[in-house]
Amino acid sequence: MKPITVNSERSYQVSFTDNLNRDLSALIQGRDVVIVSPKSIVAGYRASFPAEHLLIEVADGEEQKSIQSFGKVSEELAASKLDRNCLIVAVGGGATTDLAGFLAASYLRGVEWIAIPTSLAGMVDAAIGGKTGLNLSAGKNLIGAFHSPSAVLIDQRFLSSLSERDLKSGMAEVAKCGFIDDTQILNLIGENWRDNLSELIYRSIAVKAKVVSDDFKESNLREILNYGHTLGHAIEKHSKYFLRHGEAVALGLRFAAQLSFEFSGLSSHHLDKQNQVLDTLELNAKYPKGSWPELLEIMRSDKKVRGGRLRFVTLSALGVPTRAENITDQQLEKAFLESIGE
Repeated sequence: MKPITVNSERSYQVSFTDNLNRDLSALIQGRDVVIVSPKSIVAGYRASFPAEHLLIEVADGEEQKSIQSFGKVSEELAASKLDRNCLIVAVGGGATTDLAGFLAASYLRGVEWIAIPTSLAGMVDAAIGGKTGLNLSAGKNLIGAFHSPSAVLIDQRFLSSLSERDLKSGMAEVAKCGFIDDTQILNLIGENWRDNLSELIYRSIAVKAKVVSDDFKESNLREILNYGHTLGHAIEKHSKYFLRHGEAVALGLRFAAQLSFEFSGLSSHHLDKQNQVLDTLELNAKYPKGSWPELLEIMRSDKKVRGGRLRFVTLSALGVPTRAENITDQQLEKAFLESIGE
């Protein structure tokens, strides 16, 4: 597949590889390398990485995106006494690229890093765009930095190790790209998404690369990538990360679609289409209606809040994102109950 270029504070390429050792070695070119990865991942792929390197092992999942985890990996890196010419290589899912990218942004006030995402969500979303960060008790990604990788390597063979649950979870981010921009993605999901997975990944990355290139620091356009994420992040945190990121986002997408129908002029046909796509992916869970007051409070820490008002990315039609604000708490609760509350 042809590489996809992302233009941000520096341009880099998202490349597709079937020989990770060869392509990573070409990027490293003799530099000191620090691999940040969960033990469960790097152990199975050690032969794909340079023999001489510092390996920093991290926890699986969102647990690694804590202040405590960041302090631990920072101390390990500092103890190595590597200089600014070192290269951090993140090998893992979205949580790992978030953590390692923030480590790269922070160590010696900034070193280069390469992202090698191993999850579907990481490939199409987290590793692309230079957003890095940590979670706090108040919410997700409240500490972070914009720090683009120098390269992203996509090796789809990693996906063969994913559970069915993780694969379907990652498809929520793919569907989102179809909802906000490339509607051909929705057709490919409907035909047979498993057979079309390579094209779905490529198209989703292309959507994110285009948006990020136009608005690297999320001053306006890039907000559309948060479609479904305002409530999705709140649900993810409320569930104490029992739900996968994509599972929570899928719930948020149904809620955002309902808001779009009620406040942004989305047709009932396009509302039904979004829900049908998520049904096809078997992302059709509900969430306890009694959780609403706590979810609302968590959402108030969302990065899109302005002047104390919640703002939501919505759609006026499939592929046509807009914004909705000044929605009352009662109206939000009604949309929650009609879309996903039980």
